[in-house]
Amino acid sequence: MDPNRQGRYDRIYQQLRALIEGRSPNGIAAMATMCAVLHAKMPHHSWTGFYFVVGDDELHVGPYQGPVACQVLKGRGVCLHAVKTHASIVVPDVHSFPGHISCDDRSRSELVVPIRGRGSDDIFAVLDVDSNRPSMFGEEDIAPLERITSLLEPFIEARR
Repeated sequence: MDPNRQGRYDRIYQQLRALIEGRSPNGIAAMATMCAVLHAKMPHHSWTGFYFVVGDDELHVGPYQGPVACQVLKGRGVCLHAVKTHASIVVPDVHSFPGHISCDDRSRSELVVPIRGRGSDDIFAVLDVDSNRPSMFGEEDIAPLERITSLLEPFIEARR
């Protein structure tokens, strides 16, 4: 792991907080800004984006940075697993994950963080991050990314 990664996460959080709190007009703008900053500042990210939950079994692509994405994920995959378990997940080797959906054959590892509104257990969306190298994410990436995505909570509440 990159020894500077935790410090980078802290700086990204502060930068995004300044860009989003009181400035973003809506959740989509906040998500787009979040994707742009994370993708630019985390060199191991090959794809950084959001998928919105639609019903019990489907996700639709939202703001993202990187190669063209699957527009719809249905019935299986890492992102849907995170929604169904209500938990962040790290996958060191996507090819060993049962039911993995390959939107980009270059993807080797993945991390997914469920997004919920403040005080709600309902999953609204997921942050999905891919790398074209294996084992680029670990458990130590989860808490900083959950902290960063918590900046979206006020926008999710406004939609309910």
